[in-house]
Amino acid sequence: MEAGGADAQHGGLMAATTYVCTISHVARVLGEDPDLLEAILSTDDNLAYGSIVSVQTGREEYLTALTDQGIDELRDMLLSARVSVEEWHRFLEDFVGEPDIIARVKDQPLR
Repeated sequence: MEAGGADAQHGGLMAATTYVCTISHVARVLGEDPDLLEAILSTDDNLAYGSIVSVQTGREEYLTALTDQGIDELRDMLLSARVSVEEWHRFLEDFVGEPDIIARVKDQPLR
């Protein structure tokens, strides 16, 4: 990126991220289980590059946080997964894979 925010490759301006939201906050806003979100976000490839941010809170301690774009992507991903019970269960197996989390959220009502 060039000085002033210009994206040299595309010739446009990139929006600067000025804040991020922790997973616990995103879980409250979306009405989701925080462990479910952590499991989904444990693989960086599940959202667009730059949507997931690691925030260092101590020498060896980090929190996962999301940009607004990341929150929107995650919300859309979850809405798409909840189109049917079968699709929701398939999503949990593909993106979560942790039996205790799956058992806890599997029977939540579709939204």
